[in-house]
Amino acid sequence: MTDKEKCLEKIFKFVDDHVPTYVERLREAVSIQSVSAWHHKSSELTRMIEWTRKHLENLGAKCHLAATDKSHQRDASSFVCPPILFADLGTDAKKKTVLVYGHLDVQPALKSDGWSTEPFELVEKDGKLYGRGATDDKGPVVAWINALEAFQKTGIELPVNLKFVFEAMEESGSEGFDEVLYEKKNDWLTTVDYVCICDNYWVGCEKPCITYGLRGLCYFMVEVACANQDLHSGVYGGSVHEAMSDLIYLLDQLVDKNGKILIPGIYDQVAAFTDEEKQLYANIDFNLEEFRKSVGAKRLLHNTKEGLLAHRWRYPSLSIHGVEGAFSEPGAKTVIPCKVIGKFSIRLVPDQDPAAVEQLVINYLTKMHLSRNSPNQLRVQPHHSGRPWLSDFHNKNFVAGKKAMRTGSNCRISSFGLPLSCLVYGCEPDLTREGGSIPVALTLQECTGKNVMLLALGAGDDMAHSQNEKINKRNYILGTKLLAAYLFEIAEP
Repeated sequence: MTDKEKCLEKIFKFVDDHVPTYVERLREAVSIQSVSAWHHKSSELTRMIEWTRKHLENLGAKCHLAATDKSHQRDASSFVCPPILFADLGTDAKKKTVLVYGHLDVQPALKSDGWSTEPFELVEKDGKLYGRGATDDKGPVVAWINALEAFQKTGIELPVNLKFVFEAMEESGSEGFDEVLYEKKNDWLTTVDYVCICDNYWVGCEKPCITYGLRGLCYFMVEVACANQDLHSGVYGGSVHEAMSDLIYLLDQLVDKNGKILIPGIYDQVAAFTDEEKQLYANIDFNLEEFRKSVGAKRLLHNTKEGLLAHRWRYPSLSIHGVEGAFSEPGAKTVIPCKVIGKFSIRLVPDQDPAAVEQLVINYLTKMHLSRNSPNQLRVQPHHSGRPWLSDFHNKNFVAGKKAMRTGSNCRISSFGLPLSCLVYGCEPDLTREGGSIPVALTLQECTGKNVMLLALGAGDDMAHSQNEKINKRNYILGTKLLAAYLFEIAEP
């Protein structure tokens, strides 16, 4: 057994012996209602930052806070964005430095939304830990704290220097984050060698994965106005050009029944599907039928694994999200809305540029509205956008992540039925993209000039952002071990 394996066996045993402690630590974090969308809970954001700061400082990290200088009105109250937490652990010039990113805020959650349990009370059931933030992203953040504690308590020296940056506004667009990070580009970030983010999930529920690509986003508001005030449909119906009719027509011109975007030129900047990438997709552990059942759909848009994954990850898609201004309450109301706003977004892929896509959309909807010969006023407004991100999965960062998951030798068995000296999963992880957007991945890549890797801890059915969010206890504990193993692997020459 190598020195590295001996160290990991010691760390893994410590982790196995402290599972109840780790569950309680996650329970504490989940109980803090750090919902960045709730202005009345702004103090909880600060509380979550301070909770994390305390734990890092107890482990020897040097922490400092950076204000974002972002404030604005939310309803009738003034909201000041919480500070960003930066931390350093180790400054040995002979060691590599890994930058770890995570977010401490969560999505809104109420039991009345359809939760089976109180969302801010961690509940353990059938090997699953339920609670808002359990997988997105408090579970992974706490797993880092657990891993660092295991190093400290076992007396094993960290093989790398670590830097941490934790924010509490990610779920609300990371307001002010980019500006603060770019201010540190030429000082605090200059020593970074690799970047690791744990804010994503496996494709399925059994096989781990490492993510090298994310789609970007362009979000739009398309507004149609027909009158100065809402109108009675019995009095005015049949006499005016209705805004809702125009809007429904325009939204219907965006995408066809097969999911193809109808905006001319939208696919022109999409990068070619390479043979290497096609082979990666062919090897990914993904079951179409299980996916269909988990979604609850009667039929999917694509009938092959490769086709469906490609359209989830590396082709653009357009989704219509809702209509503002229309009557949407229970019951019936015979009203003609004077103004309606349709909301839709396009997920972008390399090499699409958000500004170019925004112009294509504005031009297209303007043309389609003119073709309808409606006198109603149209306004197409881009709301927010983010570029797609793609990393080099041949980089040592990804090699270290894969080795941490798959290599090792058999030794005594842990409580999860895995050999303790096996580096966590003992299998080759899938290399994946994701259909969602994590803008900070691109920001960190540009600010550091270094490779960024998304190391997934959560499973594909964790229900992040939804009711009954959870992280499997197994994923949480093995994820803690994975992070420890990754630090040893990335330290290798």
